[in-house]
Amino acid sequence: MPASERVLDVVLTAAWGVVGRFTETYDEMDVTRARELLEAFGVGQLAHRTYGTLSEGERKRVQIARSLMTDPEMLLLDEPAAGLDLGGREDLVRRLSQLAADPDAPALVLVTHHVEEIPPGFTHALLLADGQAVAAGLTPDVITADNLSKTFGNAADAGSPGDPGRRPLHRAGR
Repeated sequence: MPASERVLDVVLTAAWGVVGRFTETYDEMDVTRARELLEAFGVGQLAHRTYGTLSEGERKRVQIARSLMTDPEMLLLDEPAAGLDLGGREDLVRRLSQLAADPDAPALVLVTHHVEEIPPGFTHALLLADGQAVAAGLTPDVITADNLSKTFGNAADAGSPGDPGRRPLHRAGR
């Protein structure tokens, strides 16, 4: 995203599938939707700031709002909480949980190495170990670090280079 772009325009330009505002025009309905999405992700008050002035957590929430602008059928989130501090991660997980609870939301697919980043409301999981599916179709009560370790043994807590003690957990909502 252009650092000098207004936050509202970062979200709004998704309606045309472009990065950076140029000569395209937008309906009031588009502007309203962009503002609503920014509000839903807790960054509505930043609409007139430039994208380059945002924190990493604020940028991620703006990017998710942008991705929802076109009302997609599916939203793929690849480690959305990476690089966030604890507060930012908890806020993002809470907002993704609210999105998962919305019956009009797109199907959500979340990729993470950290079980604690799986938002409540996500209903299925695929556990991978060494590139192989170890378990699929997990229910929310099974998706905890302790339960995964008990249920799947070393596959759930085997270390990996650069991320000791963690294995990838792919989780899809609805």
